[in-house]
Amino acid sequence: MANPNAGIETDFAIIGAGSAGCVLANRLSASGAKVLLLEAGPPDRHPMIHIPAGVKSLLYDARVNWNYASEPEAGTAGRAIHWPRGRVLGGSHSINGMLYVRGNPADYDGWAQTGCRGWSYQDVLPLFKQSERYEQGGDDIRGGDGPMPVEHYRTILPLTHAFVSAAQQAGFPLTPDYNGATQEGVGYSQMTRRGRWRASTARTFLTEARTRPNLRVETGAMVTRLTVEGGRCTGLVFRQGGRDIQVAVSRETVLSGGAVNSPQILQLSGIGPADHLQTLGIEVVRNLSGVGANLSDHYVTRVAHRVRDAVSINELSRGWRLMREVARFFARGDGALTFGVTSAMVFCRSREGLASPDLQLLFTPASYDPDKPLVLERQPGMATVICPTRPASRGTVMAESPDPMVRAKIRPNYLSDRDDLRVMRAGIDHARRIFASPALAKFSASELFPGPETTDDDALAQFARERGTTLYHPVGTCKMGVDETAVVDPELRVRGIEGLRVADASIMPFLTTGNTNAPTIMIAEKAAKMMLA
Repeated sequence: MANPNAGIETDFAIIGAGSAGCVLANRLSASGAKVLLLEAGPPDRHPMIHIPAGVKSLLYDARVNWNYASEPEAGTAGRAIHWPRGRVLGGSHSINGMLYVRGNPADYDGWAQTGCRGWSYQDVLPLFKQSERYEQGGDDIRGGDGPMPVEHYRTILPLTHAFVSAAQQAGFPLTPDYNGATQEGVGYSQMTRRGRWRASTARTFLTEARTRPNLRVETGAMVTRLTVEGGRCTGLVFRQGGRDIQVAVSRETVLSGGAVNSPQILQLSGIGPADHLQTLGIEVVRNLSGVGANLSDHYVTRVAHRVRDAVSINELSRGWRLMREVARFFARGDGALTFGVTSAMVFCRSREGLASPDLQLLFTPASYDPDKPLVLERQPGMATVICPTRPASRGTVMAESPDPMVRAKIRPNYLSDRDDLRVMRAGIDHARRIFASPALAKFSASELFPGPETTDDDALAQFARERGTTLYHPVGTCKMGVDETAVVDPELRVRGIEGLRVADASIMPFLTTGNTNAPTIMIAEKAAKMMLA
């Protein structure tokens, strides 16, 4: 490596300009402090980022995507699973499905009960509120004037209405706002969208902050290591345009690289499990066994049906119908190009006796080619994704080399805990009951997957292994807590290293009940508040 070129001094350095990093850049720079925000990817100029339906074209686009992959494992029938993560301003919030799901109050109360004081639902509710600008206005639970617009679908296909009716016929109550007083039940999806356009944290929080002269944003800036002296993080080195640039940080450095990049940067900097670091020839600065451990992700399957007597997104995505939808988007700001990935969802329980839902069923009036990820079928179809929201299986993200350009090994260990299969089976049963209810059954020609003949536990478990995939919600690899496996304390400070925090989805002790973007934004809000206190 070339000698680093001294060049930048700042009060705060933020590594990663994703869902959390852009929020931190806004809140910290508002204090008047000098803030440096580093992003390995480019600016968010790719046109498909901003058109909601463009998400499918971004999930393999190396210009804006790390395009990670998990290691082949038994839980996925020997398959490597594609792991898209945003490598662009806005991070994964620039390439995700834009669903806004806070999670269940019990999630955060559970964090607090593990010793993470200050993280109960009542503690974090004001942080959710200050982030969002809900289109129906603020109240005791929803925020009305934050930087992040949260809107409902502008256009809803009849198949989605039929699903919501069918779920009620199957016994699930209607929930007008699953981010409100009650999560459980069936409801229509909410999205981080501003009018017709995606509203990422880059286009909301960061755009608001970039007028401030004390905020410096660097793209194409790959952080290679942290500098630690006498138990304190004093800065970092990043590579940009073939040069290694040293940054001196007077107050604090914050890792917001996500569940893959944050633990890898820690490990490359000598902070992690000592035995693993020593095998790579990395000098141990701080032995923290939990760095890269506790990986948790939402592993899902689909129940898909062929549609009759109704229009699905499959038909709207080609030919004259697609031209009509393009015209609608630019003329009126509605139609299929404003769709995210899920138009309605059910939160429910896999069994009696649970304190809160442990399943999320996500409906889309579309179906995908089983052998071509996210390629819509030519024939009309619809599908419900089955997501066990609190999986017990745990995996790892571990550096493979001291070279920062060599990717870490991702081993999710999906379905290693058999209870995850039990919950998955219960979710498939729930989805089948909904598809069989009169409001939706009249539009179904047949069940495509798993197939009506696939009914016993072993066959459904094998289906999950062979056809399952990720919902792109990795968390936990820099776990917050108070025990010896925790990487950060409840203030998000890396244990044993001063001047260094982690603020992203990697700090979650366990997954939230639903999509993880909204909780990650909340984590950044809380981190900024603690850092400025």
